[in-house]
Amino acid sequence: HLRESINKGHMLTGVSIINPETVTIGHNVHIEEGVWIYPNTTLIGNTVLKKGCRVGPNTEIIDSTIHEYAEIRHSIVVDSEVGENTTVGPFAHLRNHAVIGKNNRIGNFVEVKKSTTGEGTKAAHLIYLGDATIGKNVNFGCGSVTVNYDGVKKSKTKIKDNVFIGSNSSLVAPIIIDKQSVVGAGSVITKNVGKKSLALTRA
Repeated sequence: HLRESINKGHMLTGVSIINPETVTIGHNVHIEEGVWIYPNTTLIGNTVLKKGCRVGPNTEIIDSTIHEYAEIRHSIVVDSEVGENTTVGPFAHLRNHAVIGKNNRIGNFVEVKKSTTGEGTKAAHLIYLGDATIGKNVNFGCGSVTVNYDGVKKSKTKIKDNVFIGSNSSLVAPIIIDKQSVVGAGSVITKNVGKKSLALTRA
């Protein structure tokens, strides 16, 4: 009864819910008009969905803010923020204060933990970004990892604007990748990379 009452209340204010009997929305959730919610979606805690965003199917969002016209599909978002016109998923996981910027692409099987990204950044598939500060227009190739834990402590990675990270690269924190640099595919980077540099390692 509570689920039906809450869902109907949102639909009457301009929210479109597909298959509302499969959608669970907590009483603290704020949803603006023009939002679309697809089947098997759970929205709980202090979650905010802003105008025109699309959430689901098969998505769980807890204590998070999804900005205008963002799209989250088949994913989990916990205690995080997704910027305007950004796409997340399928099968992505954002957690621990992940803050994703505008016009980002966080793709399939990507996990972002306690990290921020600038506008226009893309992490399309099979990537882990942890304890990182990432600038604008950064591109991560498939299989890239920020190596943030050495078995004792967590360390931070800083990647500045317009950087290209090649596929299957490991960035061993603490490390800084400066602006307009390229990391060659398959590299393990253990030292800071200067501005407009090409960095690569080969065993």
